[in-house]
Amino acid sequence: MIDYIQEIFSTLKQNKLRAIMTGFSVAWGIFMLIILLGSGKGLENGMEFNFRGTSKNALWIWSRRTQVAHDGLKAGRRINFTVADGDMLKRKFEDDMDNFSGRFHLWGDYGVTYKNEYGDFRIEGVMPEFKAIKLVDMLQGRYINNIDIKQFRKSVIISEPVQKHLFKDEDPMGKYIRISGVPFMVVGVFVDPEDRDRKNLYMPLTTTQRVFNGNNRLSEMAISTNATTVAENKRIEEAVRNTLMERHRVSPEDKQAIGIWNTLENFKQAQGVFAGIRMFVWVIGIMTIIAGIVGVSNIMIILVKERTKEIGIRKAIGASPFSIIRLVLSESVLITALAGFFGLVAGMGLLAGVSAILRQIATENQDVQRAFFNPSADLGVALWALAILISAGLIAGYIPARKASAIRPIEALHDE
Repeated sequence: MIDYIQEIFSTLKQNKLRAIMTGFSVAWGIFMLIILLGSGKGLENGMEFNFRGTSKNALWIWSRRTQVAHDGLKAGRRINFTVADGDMLKRKFEDDMDNFSGRFHLWGDYGVTYKNEYGDFRIEGVMPEFKAIKLVDMLQGRYINNIDIKQFRKSVIISEPVQKHLFKDEDPMGKYIRISGVPFMVVGVFVDPEDRDRKNLYMPLTTTQRVFNGNNRLSEMAISTNATTVAENKRIEEAVRNTLMERHRVSPEDKQAIGIWNTLENFKQAQGVFAGIRMFVWVIGIMTIIAGIVGVSNIMIILVKERTKEIGIRKAIGASPFSIIRLVLSESVLITALAGFFGLVAGMGLLAGVSAILRQIATENQDVQRAFFNPSADLGVALWALAILISAGLIAGYIPARKASAIRPIEALHDE
């Protein structure tokens, strides 16, 4: 067996340049397949990160100005949502929604103080259900609850950047901060997975409306539906839009008066794009590998032609056709397997290095995660690709191997 392997290496050594060029084309093919698969995964991870902070089947609803005069009302009228609009939607679409939350923004940054510390932060009034729509991770304490809403409690939860700014290393739980001079007790600290640097404060919707003269107004409404398909979520979206348009006396043709962002539709569209990218990546990668396999086949044909006399002598002294086929196929598989393995290792190593660099960058600038992050190729897929590559190497070497086994000794010696 050792002699057999040494013979193979000796033969390849006599044709080093051709063997190296052939091996390089094979290695390059699987290297590019791994890199393309990893790059596609990195882009897909970036896309999914953009949706990580919100429910995948949510409807975000906000009001605009009317563009069309209707029912005796002029164009340019501002639509204002109220708590009554939210109550109506909850009743009418009870069977279609899992969660509903009104939202009241305090536009601009508000001054917030704790002892001698001061900062300008964004403040929003929300309902307890908002946590299931705009996803956050609680680091300490709790989220806004129903008792906060009913009793108009001056409770507030703060994001991690706000905690670090105001409290430094001090535990914020149970402490009071002042927002425009009004004291609020910190009941929780959260981190926004979509934007860890966001300096937000959430407080009960009812408290925000009462303290900051919001009356019963809502800046926005958010719904998480129980739809599982884009078509179903789209149906709910249109029904909600039409209901609000009718309620606020908006023309059926005035689609711009009420804005709705359908996250499921956008998520599925993005998934469709990346499914196309994955298919494109596979096509390009497989074509690159095929090019390498063609190279293996060509080099085997040339090697057989150059070794015609040697093969004739082997057959003259009793070598069987099977032994000739085995010799040629072994050379083909050896080139393919070694080159494919090096291409696989190089590709996986490069992806691991790039991923580590991106993770380091993300600790300082999270925006990188929104576009391209953690490029990686599934090892199982890579091994399957290598197995297919070796099998293709067998096929590529079989034709010249059969040709070599059919050589008649006297013809081989005569040709030489």
